[in-house]
Amino acid sequence: MKDVKLVASDMDHTLLTEKNELPPTLFKDIDKLQSLGVEFAIASGRPVYTLADIFGDLKSEMTFVSDNGGVIVYHGDVIHMSPLPTADYQKMTRFTLEQTTGVPVICGLDAAYVPASAQVHDAALRTFYSKINYVDDIYAVDVDADKYTIYFPEGDSEGANKNTFFPEFGADYSVVISGPEWIDVMNKGIHKGTALAILGDKLKIKPSEMMAFGDMYNDIEMLKYVDHSYLVANAAADMDQYANYRTDSNDDYGVTNVLQKLIAAKEA
Repeated sequence: MKDVKLVASDMDHTLLTEKNELPPTLFKDIDKLQSLGVEFAIASGRPVYTLADIFGDLKSEMTFVSDNGGVIVYHGDVIHMSPLPTADYQKMTRFTLEQTTGVPVICGLDAAYVPASAQVHDAALRTFYSKINYVDDIYAVDVDADKYTIYFPEGDSEGANKNTFFPEFGADYSVVISGPEWIDVMNKGIHKGTALAILGDKLKIKPSEMMAFGDMYNDIEMLKYVDHSYLVANAAADMDQYANYRTDSNDDYGVTNVLQKLIAAKEA
């Protein structure tokens, strides 16, 4: 572990508990890692503004790989962005409403744009998108957006992706399941693994010097990219093949348990 210079962790069902809480020692652990020369990154499907709200004063000292790599913010500065063409996310929006039971979410850089008719799902949506604009005409939205998301209230994202969405868009875009209720779509080649490669180039850090934590399909490329790859115990069953190591579940603070071992190894 002594060679690790960058740690990246997924948020939902990995770092966050099922009660949507951060591990109690996390901020102290991040401070300690930084003092030891280790960069800490959040690699999440969530947008930058939501992550900034969660991490408060630490946001200027951390890296956010947001929207599955659609935007990368390093210590408060945007160092990479991959916008979706407006015509593309409008096409996906129409397909979602006409062909699926999902709720379209256009992930703008400033806020999420959602049909006004979906406001009944506000509590679930706002957990991930702290800024939401409900619009009467979703087809008229024309904003800078780096990700398109579909929310499935019935929790059937895997089936919807396999049978409907991936066959339609998988050849031309990065299409991933990020949870039972979510499908995320980015530009082709945009994912958390690409983001870590970009960060590595900027910070002169090799994959052998990176550690990452995940649980779900949108973590696959990230876990495959780094040498010190960890799955939490509650990860999807078929994710085992993508990580080299295992840790405790999110509710048992699997990420910070390993971070404390990393700190001890660095201090030894």
